Amino acid sequence: MKLNLVPARTGVLWVRTGLQAFARQPLAFISLFFFFMAMVSIASQVPLIGAAFALMLLPTMTLGLMAAAAQAAGPEKPPAGAVFMAALNAIRTDVRPMAVLGALYAALFLGVMAISALADGGQFARVYLLGGPLTRELAETTEFQIALWIAMGLYLPLSLAFWHAPALVHWHRVPPAKSLFFSFVACFKNFGALTVFGLVWVGVFIGAGIVLSLLATLLVAVGAMGIGEGASAAGGAVMIGGALVMAAMFFTSTWFTFRDSFQE
Repeated sequence: MKLNLVPARTGVLWVRTGLQAFARQPLAFISLFFFFMAMVSIASQVPLIGAAFALMLLPTMTLGLMAAAAQAAGPEKPPAGAVFMAALNAIRTDVRPMAVLGALYAALFLGVMAISALADGGQFARVYLLGGPLTRELAETTEFQIALWIAMGLYLPLSLAFWHAPALVHWHRVPPAKSLFFSFVACFKNFGALTVFGLVWVGVFIGAGIVLSLLATLLVAVGAMGIGEGASAAGGAVMIGGALVMAAMFFTSTWFTFRDSFQE
């Protein structure tokens, strides 16, 4: 395994190729993403350990969508079933190492939340992990904002360590703990390309958000005038569904950041 150093402009290519792969089988990727999100949602309902259990599934979700993207990016357009099965087969092959990676992710993420709790007594952690009420007064407190910035600052290196880790475990048979080190080094070396990748995706999300907001506003206005029954509810569904589809597109593109960063 060899690390590739890529120019910063490669970040734009990663976004474009990810969108192209998604466009080859959009229903397969959307179905797969909704399937994983349903699993995370169900896991989060487990009493006491639900939040940790849900966190453990996130590296597995990442691997599944990366495997699906690798299948979709082949020379020939695959059937939707092949894309879906590629994700499930990747997960089934590496159940044990992905469970270890998931446990590491959950433990480290909860550690980040615990450190942030030192600043505000755990108010930010409760809102983020348990879905506690977030009032304007709470969000404007100095302690809450400090906890937020601490969590963001600590999560950046954590996210870099896990960015390529699931793919390294699956495609290069790297042990879970070592995959975190190699992933962090690869992201650090190609930080320029990843930064461009992130900025382009921010632009895509903002553009899509504007379009979805206009469409949702139009549907709500139609519902308010009594022209179409259920139009107001459809407006909210458009916003939520659109956000989930955009997230599926983003996860699809992460495969290409791994593909171009490593070679045998």
